[in-house]
Amino acid sequence: FCRLKQFRRVATRFDKLARNFLAAVLLASIRIWTKAYESTP
Repeated sequence: FCRLKQFRRVATRFDKLARNFLAAVLLASIRIWTKAYESTP
């Protein structure tokens, strides 16, 4: 969860609708996951 806090949109929750917020969380999670695995052989 600490890594998600680095994304301003997720930390401040600018979105009014829950589905938009959850989509932002999903996109941030995907970015974190791909960064973690892109450097592994």
